[in-house]
Amino acid sequence: MHIVETYSHLNGLEFLLVHRPGLWDEIQQVILAVDAEACRTKKSKEKTKKGLLLYSPVDMNKDFKDLLGQRGWMESRVSYWVTRDERLIRKTLTMPVEGQKKEIEATGAIPIYSYNQTDFTKERVAIEVQFGKYAFVAYDLFVKHLAFYVGDKIDVGIEILPMKSLQSQMSSGVPYYEGELYNVIRQGRGVPSVPLVVIGIEP
Repeated sequence: MHIVETYSHLNGLEFLLVHRPGLWDEIQQVILAVDAEACRTKKSKEKTKKGLLLYSPVDMNKDFKDLLGQRGWMESRVSYWVTRDERLIRKTLTMPVEGQKKEIEATGAIPIYSYNQTDFTKERVAIEVQFGKYAFVAYDLFVKHLAFYVGDKIDVGIEILPMKSLQSQMSSGVPYYEGELYNVIRQGRGVPSVPLVVIGIEP
């Protein structure tokens, strides 16, 4: 695979180039090391692509997981407590997780444990590789990366997506760079309020 396009949101790429150049080099090396043709293993059963051999999201994800894991990128979680009261959520949002539960319980409300998980983190940088359904990208960008940033666990989030040229040779419903770039830009320059690098790849 190789990188075709990158979009830097709130100076996400500039942050990497200045503060984490070694990680940016690693990410590029990992993408180059993924053998796209070896991942072309999924025989389509869809009407419009029946019998075609498509790129397998499962195989590509496995390659990314193996290659990033070899370089020390690890899964990470941010835990927090939620409740039904909007004002209480606003009050506890930036508290340490232990304090959130106590504060909610002190009002008589019921605390509900929740968490966000990201697949790959290293040195305060998070990566999501998204070959799933297109709705997952919005969750990555507007919930996962943002939660880790607000929780002071990361400084920048990275989203790796197929270009349309690759997505068209995959199962239907997979997101693609051009479409998700449009969705981010449509929100305005400051939304989501987390530095991001959106990467588009193809074989």
